[in-house]
Amino acid sequence: MRIPLSWLREFAQVPAGATAEDVMAELVKVGLEEEAVHRPTDTLSGPVVVGQVLSVVKEPQTNGKTINWCQVRVVPEGQPQTLTTEGIDPSGVQGIVCGAHNFVEGDKVVVTLPGAVLPGDFHIAARKTYGHVSAGMIASVRELGIGDDHDGILVLSTLGLDPEVGSDAMDLLGLYDQAAEINVTPDRSYCFSIRGVAREYAHATGTAFTDPAAQVTAPAALSGGYPVTISDESPIYGNPGCDRFVARTVRNVDASRPTPPWLASRLRLAGIRSISLPVDISNYVMLELGQPIHCYDQDKLSGGIVVRRATPGETLKTLDDKVRKLDVEDLLIADGSGAIGIAGVMGGADTEVSDSTGTVLVEAAHFDEVSIARSRRRHKLPSEASKRFERGVDWQVAGIAAQRVVDLLVELAGGTADDAGTEVGTQPDAVVIDLPAGYAASRIGIDFTDEQITGALTDLGAVVEAHDGGHTVTAPSWRQDLQIKDDLTEEIARLVGYDKIPSRLPVAPPGSGLSRVQVQRRRVLQALADSGLTEVLSYPFVSLDSNNTFGSADATEQPAIKLANPLSAELGYLRRSVLPGLIEVAKRNHSRGFRDLALYEAGLVFLPQDAVGSRDIPPLGVRPSEDILDGLYDGLPDQPLTIAAVFTGNDSPAGANHQPRPWDWADALDTVRLMADVVGVDLEVTQGEHQVFHPGRTARISLRTGELLGYAGELHPKLLAALDLPARTVALEINADLLFDAAPDVIVAKHLSTFPATTQDVALVVDGGLPADVVLSTLREGAGELLEDVHLFDVYDGAGIEDGRKSLAFALRFRAPDRTLTADQASGARDAAVHLAAERHGAVQR
Repeated sequence: MRIPLSWLREFAQVPAGATAEDVMAELVKVGLEEEAVHRPTDTLSGPVVVGQVLSVVKEPQTNGKTINWCQVRVVPEGQPQTLTTEGIDPSGVQGIVCGAHNFVEGDKVVVTLPGAVLPGDFHIAARKTYGHVSAGMIASVRELGIGDDHDGILVLSTLGLDPEVGSDAMDLLGLYDQAAEINVTPDRSYCFSIRGVAREYAHATGTAFTDPAAQVTAPAALSGGYPVTISDESPIYGNPGCDRFVARTVRNVDASRPTPPWLASRLRLAGIRSISLPVDISNYVMLELGQPIHCYDQDKLSGGIVVRRATPGETLKTLDDKVRKLDVEDLLIADGSGAIGIAGVMGGADTEVSDSTGTVLVEAAHFDEVSIARSRRRHKLPSEASKRFERGVDWQVAGIAAQRVVDLLVELAGGTADDAGTEVGTQPDAVVIDLPAGYAASRIGIDFTDEQITGALTDLGAVVEAHDGGHTVTAPSWRQDLQIKDDLTEEIARLVGYDKIPSRLPVAPPGSGLSRVQVQRRRVLQALADSGLTEVLSYPFVSLDSNNTFGSADATEQPAIKLANPLSAELGYLRRSVLPGLIEVAKRNHSRGFRDLALYEAGLVFLPQDAVGSRDIPPLGVRPSEDILDGLYDGLPDQPLTIAAVFTGNDSPAGANHQPRPWDWADALDTVRLMADVVGVDLEVTQGEHQVFHPGRTARISLRTGELLGYAGELHPKLLAALDLPARTVALEINADLLFDAAPDVIVAKHLSTFPATTQDVALVVDGGLPADVVLSTLREGAGELLEDVHLFDVYDGAGIEDGRKSLAFALRFRAPDRTLTADQASGARDAAVHLAAERHGAVQR
C-alpha cells in the first residue's frame, strides 16, 4: 500500500517536514513493514514552469518531418526573468523546437528550462537543432514521468487548469509530494486505506486521528432507489456471498471532464493510473476509506440488479475485454441481460462508464472473503478491489463510501444526486470478547495498568466496558481479525509498545541438549562437508517411474504415496529415494558448466505399508482420542532419514604439475565408510545388484547383523546416457536411521600399544566368484586377538592360476598389547587364519 504524505496529513498529524522514511519509521513501531519510497523529485528537478506559447512556425525538414519553432513566454509579461542558468533568455521568452503538433498559439504548457533534469537522467540544456538553438523543452506527460501518453505535449487546459505563466509546474502537478510504501499483512486489511494507515500513525505517535468516514454525512436510511435483489442460493460454508449492497444514482454527470491534478497526483503516487473522472473518483474513495466502489452507466443497465451465483455455461466480457467462462461458484452482479460483473473482482465491459455517460449508478457492497478469493484465483484476475474484499472490508463503511463518491461526482463532474437510494442486506452481529483481568499480563509478561488496557483498546475503536472480572470489549467493525482474547492481548502489547516488553533468556533445564540421534546426524553431515562434499536440497516430489526405478533394486513396482494436489502432473508422488532429486541437481549444474561435482543430501523418503491414512477423521475443535491418534499415526508411511551422494567429473581442479583423478566407485564406497566410522559402526561390503547401478561396480552395504544399509558404486551407463550425465558418474544411498540405530552410545577408542607391530602377507587362491570381503572376514576370525588389521592389496587371475579361480593377497598386521611378538607367534596366528580359510572356502596358499 502506497501512502501519499499530503493525503495522510489530512487525517493524521504528520509534521510538515517529515519524509516518507520518517513516516515508515513510525509505522514500523506498530507492526507495519516498510517497503519503498516513491518520490518524483528523486528523478525530476526544475526549473519546470508554466509557459504560454506566443507563436508557432512550422518548418518542413528534408527528412519529411515538420518541426515547430516556438516562442514561449515563461515569466509573466512585464516581469523580469530571475533565473540565470546558461541558456535561459533574460527577456522571459524562450525559443524552443518542438516536434509535437497538438497545441496552438495561446496554449499554456509545461516548459522544462535549461538546468532541469527529467526521469531517465535526461538533462535539459540549450542545444542547436534543426537550425535553431532550442533553449528548453515543452514536455509531455511521459517525459515528466506522470503518465504513459507520448502522443503530444501536455496542454494544461485539458486538465481544466489556467495557471499563471511562470508558476512552478511541479507544484501545480503535485510532483513535490511523496509516498511511503508499506507491506500490509493479511490480518491488517484495514491498512489498505489512508483511513487505516492514518489511524496506525496516530497510534505510533500518540497524536490525534481524524476519521475521514466521520467527515461524510450519509443518509441514515435509503429507499426508492435502483432495484437490487440479493439471491444467493449456494452460499459457501453457509455464508452468503453478499450481505450488504448500497446503490446511489447521480444524474447529469459530465464524465468527459478532466480529473483534477491533485486527485490524479495522489492516485499516481498510490500506484493507480488515471482513467476517467468517474473511475478515478471511485478509486480515490477506495484508497481513502478502504471500500471498493464500482460505477455503472445506468442507462446501459437492463432491469433491476441481482446478486447471484453463475449458471452453468454462463460467460462475461470483463473490463479487460476478455470473455471469461464463469463457474457456478462465482458470485455475479447481474441485470435483465445477464452477468454484468464478477462481484468484488472486476466489472463487465457492457455497462462500463465512458465519456458519454450521463447517469452513474454507484455500487458499494460488502462481499464474503472466501467467495471473492476463490473467484480471483479461479480467473487469475487480481484487482485492487479483490485484494481488499478477500482480506475483509468494513461492513459499516459501504453507505459512507457511496455518499463520498456521490459528493465528488457532484463537485467535480457537475452531477445531480438523487435523494433516493438503495440499501439491502443484513448487518452482522458485533464481535464481543471477554478479557479477564490479568490475562494480558500473563501472556505478555508485564503488568499492564487498567488505563493502558482501556486506552489501547479504545484507540483501536473498540467499546470497552470494565467489570470486576476484567473487561468486555466490542471489536470495531473494521477489525475482522479481532475474535478472541488473545487477539486483544496482541493489540495491547503492540500499542503500549513492543519495546516495553522485557527481554529474558530462557534457562535451559538441566540434563537436556541434543539427542543421541541429533548428535550422530550432525556428526555424519559435518564429516561429509569436511571431506569436500556440498550439501544440497531437492524437492521430495518425483514421478512414478522414478520411484519404481530408484526405489526398487530389482525393477519390481513399489507402492508410493500419490499427491492429491501436485505441483505438476509429472511430479505427482512422494519419493522413495533421494537419488532422483539429487541427480537432477547434478544434471542442472552440469548443464551450466559445473563439471566436477560432489553433492550430498539428507532427507526423508516415504515408504508406504499396506494401509495409508485413516478413516477416522477427527472433528474440528475437539481433541482426538488416543485410539484415533494411534490410527492416524499407524496410517503414516515409514519415513526413514536417507543420505545420498553423487560424484561427477574429477576430485580436484587441474593445475600446474597436478593431474586430477576422476571419481570412481571406490570414492562412493569410502564415503559410506567415512559415515560409518564417525559413528562407530562396522560395515559389511559385498558385491551388489541394483537396477540403477553398474552391474559389476556396485557394492551392497550391510550391517554386521545382515540388515541392508544401502548401495554405493557407479551408476548404470544406460541411465547416465538417458540423463545426459558423464560416464562413470558414481553415487551412494544409505538408510541413516539404521546406521544410527546400530551406532554405540559411546565410541570407545582402541588401546594404543607401545610395542612394535609385525606384518606378514598371504596370498590365497579361491573360487573366482567368492567375494574378497568374505575371505577377509574369515582371516580376521581365524587370526584371533593378535591381529590388529588386515586388508586386501591385490587380486590376480592371470597366468599360473586355474580358470575360474583367483588369487587374493592380504596384508596382516599383528601386535600384542603387553609384549613384543616373536616371528613364530605372528606366523602361528597367520597360519591359523589360513587354515580357517582353507576349511571354509577351500583356499589354497600360493
